[in-house]
Amino acid sequence: MLDLVSALSASTSAEGTTIGEFILYTFISLALGAAIATVFRYKNKVSKGFSITLAMLPAIVQVVIMLVNGNLGTGVAVMGAFSLVRFRSVPGNARDICSIFLAMSVGLAMGTGYALIAVIFTAILCAANLVFSCLPIGKKDGEKQLIITIPESLDYSGVFSDLFDKYTSGFELIHVKTTNMGSLFKLTYSITLKNGASEKAFIDDLRCRNGNLEISLGRPVSQPYEQL
Repeated sequence: MLDLVSALSASTSAEGTTIGEFILYTFISLALGAAIATVFRYKNKVSKGFSITLAMLPAIVQVVIMLVNGNLGTGVAVMGAFSLVRFRSVPGNARDICSIFLAMSVGLAMGTGYALIAVIFTAILCAANLVFSCLPIGKKDGEKQLIITIPESLDYSGVFSDLFDKYTSGFELIHVKTTNMGSLFKLTYSITLKNGASEKAFIDDLRCRNGNLEISLGRPVSQPYEQL
């Protein structure tokens, strides 16, 4: 048994990578993937399945790069195999896409033997993500998401315009959905409340227009990458 372990440890690939180095690189990739998954969960709603996938992605990409090993034919075959995979999850937000590209880049660096660069790159990008998450970049004060339920008989085009002009400094209708067998509409607006505007007074005036049906007002919520 010891002879077998020694033989495996001494075996090398075409590029001179031993089994011991391969195992070490794989554990480093998993550690970097776990760090990326942990950091990108900060102030971002993602499922457990996405976090696990993000943690394992660098190791998977690393193995693929090692197996390709500079062989053009093998690379084309691997690309064809990966092209058969179809992802049937809902679209992710910008941070989800960024985290995927980061994990893949780390896997590429590990697969080509640049372990130190992968570690430094991960540390820099994770630190930048934490800093940018705490900065008010792209954040608008008073920005809210408003959902109004109205009867199908009510023409929603401009019916709330005067109220929006009174209580908000900007608004946009971003989604319309039918509900209750088509007898109701749900309107989703992105609004920015004026300084000092009363949310309760705003909702009370909206209730007078929509027949006292359901109204929801809260902060904008980013849609998770997937629901498991």
